[in-house]
Amino acid sequence: MTASTPFSTTVERFDIGARLSEMAVHNGVAYLAGQVPEDAGADITGQTAQVLAAIDKLLARAGTDKSRILMAQIFLADRADFPGMNAAWDAWVSAGHTPPRATVIAGLARPEWKVEIVVTAAV
Repeated sequence: MTASTPFSTTVERFDIGARLSEMAVHNGVAYLAGQVPEDAGADITGQTAQVLAAIDKLLARAGTDKSRILMAQIFLADRADFPGMNAAWDAWVSAGHTPPRATVIAGLARPEWKVEIVVTAAV
């Protein structure tokens, strides 16, 4: 690393808990923990919309937004929920700023959760 290369050793953490932080920001990148729905009784479209709203709030706290997402990782409990998740995603994602994305079927930490989403974003 040269003297002219900017580099920060500062890591800012948000909503620090005993097990995890909801977000960390370092060198102009926001790293979000997996976001899950508040109301697990909602259908997949509703749960996904809740998760995306939580992502919006965290990104705003870091001074960025969904148009600057670098990567999204989506975890679905059931493959049959893919169309419903995509409906909420398509209504939310910024046209012209669709990020790289991976969607996998996974066992989530709570059986009532249908979706969990992890994103990284430029600040």
